[in-house]
Amino acid sequence: MTTPFTRPREPRDAALRLFVFHHAGGSAASFFPLVRELPEDWEPVLYDLPGHGRRRSEDPLGDIPRMVERAVDELERELDGPFALFGHSLGAVVAFETAHALTARGRRPLWLGVSGRAAPTLPARGARGIHELDDAALLASLNSVGGGMPDRVAEVPEFRRRFLRLVRADLGAVGSYRPAPDRAPLTCPVTAYAGDTDPWAPTESVAAWRDQTSAAFTRRTLPGGHFYFVDHGPGRLARELAADVRAAALEPVGRA
Repeated sequence: MTTPFTRPREPRDAALRLFVFHHAGGSAASFFPLVRELPEDWEPVLYDLPGHGRRRSEDPLGDIPRMVERAVDELERELDGPFALFGHSLGAVVAFETAHALTARGRRPLWLGVSGRAAPTLPARGARGIHELDDAALLASLNSVGGGMPDRVAEVPEFRRRFLRLVRADLGAVGSYRPAPDRAPLTCPVTAYAGDTDPWAPTESVAAWRDQTSAAFTRRTLPGGHFYFVDHGPGRLARELAADVRAAALEPVGRA
């Protein structure tokens, strides 16, 4: 069975295991540049959802609850020390719901980072309904936010068909996602990151993540669009992320 995890490095006695969740249509490979900028004593673990990356032979799941159920089952066996979660766009939703599910099982993350995504109580601007566009319009819409398209996707017909099938399933999952009502907030610190020109996650919609935790909340606005860490390189995000995780390690546990 293909492992869902990519481990770019495995330091002995790692100070932290950071699980990273990719965007719609993306894969673990999207975050190799970021990983190179993270602290050397961290173990980054890049997670591929079914249908993505090293799991491309599997069928995509198509809804957030099934994605989260699979992620929790696969991550839980990896939790033998301090861990944190980070996700971008679709990955932010999966990381957020995974944090809730793991906390309910007594496996509270040290920290949650969400990126390029409006707070879950707000509509997913840009993503809702986009999966129903025709192929040309869908590709144009994805190109308009930059950074998330695989190289040469339009040049290889079979690759294009496979990518469109996958991204439609992912965006349909994002568009239909609704968080559980009347749920207690998380008890771990949360940081929300956004590009200052991101049309899919305007900064005011990202600020609303503060209601999703009873612990410390931080909002970071970085230059760039939806894929700001591609627009301007991953170095600044990596520095902010490392500082936020280190601050979280000093935080008391949030109120239940």
